[in-house]
Amino acid sequence: MLDFRKSLIDSTLRKVLKRLHYPLEVMLTCVRWYEAYPLSLRHIEEMMQERGVFWDHATVHRWAIRMLPVLAAVFRRRKHPVGRNWRMDETYIKVSGQWKYLYRAVDRDGDTVDFLLTAKRGLAAARRFLERAINLHDVPEKITIDKSGANTAAIESVKAEPASTS
Repeated sequence: MLDFRKSLIDSTLRKVLKRLHYPLEVMLTCVRWYEAYPLSLRHIEEMMQERGVFWDHATVHRWAIRMLPVLAAVFRRRKHPVGRNWRMDETYIKVSGQWKYLYRAVDRDGDTVDFLLTAKRGLAAARRFLERAINLHDVPEKITIDKSGANTAAIESVKAEPASTS
């Protein structure tokens, strides 16, 4: 099973990365370090130089720009199904010095259903988040929310939509 996943990822990535000159394993390691850990591109450049691999930090950035969307699509297809009972909420966090709204939903086991980071808060953002989550994972049996008016209105508008189209 692991070999099948590795071959699927390798074949998909190899199509995207045809003209790159470094081994795929080296590129994946650098992109993983960049995405998974709080390392700068210059830190990764230095770490790889210690291992005898020399390139500019901008090269890792170009790899990340090309690989991450492909990896996200591959992993999303391979993700196991989430539960039918969701807990949905919103919070605000500071991203690069600016306050942003984070909409998120998790299932009963704590697995992430979906999330959305947006600059604006309200019915439109909550509805966009909920519709995307439903499109990815189907309609849940139950959604537990806090007393957010935007989330309540989004759920009500999504529930009312199929009834109004028939």
